[in-house]
Amino acid sequence: MQLTYFGHSCFLATIGGTRVLFDPFIRPNPLAKDVDVDAIEADFILLSHGHGDHIADAEEIAKRTGAKIVAIAEVAGYFGAKGLDGIGANLGGKVKLPFGTVHFVAAAHSSSFPDGSYAGVPVGFVIKTNEGQTFYYAGDTGLTYDLKLIKDWYQLDFALLPIGDHYTMGVTDALVAADWVGATELIGMHYDTFPPLVIDHAAAQAEAKAAGKNLRLLAIGETISL
Repeated sequence: MQLTYFGHSCFLATIGGTRVLFDPFIRPNPLAKDVDVDAIEADFILLSHGHGDHIADAEEIAKRTGAKIVAIAEVAGYFGAKGLDGIGANLGGKVKLPFGTVHFVAAAHSSSFPDGSYAGVPVGFVIKTNEGQTFYYAGDTGLTYDLKLIKDWYQLDFALLPIGDHYTMGVTDALVAADWVGATELIGMHYDTFPPLVIDHAAAQAEAKAAGKNLRLLAIGETISL
């Protein structure tokens, strides 16, 4: 699997040739100004909730690429009303897709569309790929005991966790969450984008190391193999 970071909480995972984009917020993000949105190809776009900093580029990319939106029912319906193909599911549901299975799991956050209308409940995703890897994309969440269920259900290879604090977990809570979901390999997200989310990278990684975790903080545009 290859994973490319486009800033904030946006990643592109290439899984067995299928391109899966998560929470695209690129054009409005000044830190991602060098990312060529027009060059991003996607087969599926997974959206964790309806906030603008997670869906900003979804419509544009889906229209250009023909990617299917995969999201909570209300978010999928919102984009369906714009003429986009999608798959709506709900909390606890599993969706079988060509690259594997996507399990909609709980997130402790809020969710509304940019116009303030109801966007269903926020979710995270546990993805079990056909290639044998399993990973957790948390979306936006605070620390919640619901996360402990993930360790009961899955053996994770890695987890993508928000670490910016203020609107989500900070680093300290994210490391507790990592214990609860059973992940030692972590990739940080939802940090540095806005002033309240700016973190000390070296301190965050040192705290993770002291907790027995490997926390990667990817550069925007960086691609890694997992």
